Amino acid sequence: MPLLRCGIRHHGVRRAGDLCYLAHPMQTPRYGPLDQLVIGVDHAVRTVFGHPRGTGRRHPAAGIPEGELSTVERDLAGRLMRVNLAGEVSAQALYQGQALVAGRPSLQAQLEEAAAEENDHLIWCEDRLEALGAHGSRLNPFWYAGSFLIGAVAGMAGDRWNLGFLAETERQVVHHLDDHLARLPAADAATRAVLEQMRVDEGRHATGASHAGAAELPAPLKRAMRAASRVMTGLSFWI
Repeated sequence: MPLLRCGIRHHGVRRAGDLCYLAHPMQTPRYGPLDQLVIGVDHAVRTVFGHPRGTGRRHPAAGIPEGELSTVERDLAGRLMRVNLAGEVSAQALYQGQALVAGRPSLQAQLEEAAAEENDHLIWCEDRLEALGAHGSRLNPFWYAGSFLIGAVAGMAGDRWNLGFLAETERQVVHHLDDHLARLPAADAATRAVLEQMRVDEGRHATGASHAGAAELPAPLKRAMRAASRVMTGLSFWI
């Protein structure tokens, strides 16, 4: 079902701004295997090499002047945003892999709606990298391929586990963003605004997945996810 920000009470309490689910999901076109392959390849190319389609939301850093950063501070901010871009590339692949095998059309639509919002993050991260004179991780194609496979495997476990994987991923991303916000140079207000909005969005995605019936993942799987994330972030910081 498509995600909306609203204040409707529906099977429980919803606060204004939370993600809600429509009782009557919109009809989405049905594509054949070849169509899905073409769409998937186009999405991957746009995510890794091209220009993803965002929602058109206002850029969080719009109107915020560039801060006076030392060479060391600018390098740190650029590396942090390279890691965040790699994370968003991985998130797109996870969503696409999960949506490909989702059992319910409503869950597929939910994943696609969340992915569209994540595209905004990709655009914002790329903008900040350019402003900071930095570049994205050269390993992004590998992060996309690996994450797509992980997402597809997670989705095959069933919708509740699919949602559980989504919720846990987003919770870990929130913790990761908290760490970056603490490390970011104080003078880089533009990058901070982007990370803060990303944190809000990721937390909302986790909450939405929980409300939709996400299963709680076993502790060993959560630890494995954190370990894999550390490998990706560590390599992306330098490469």
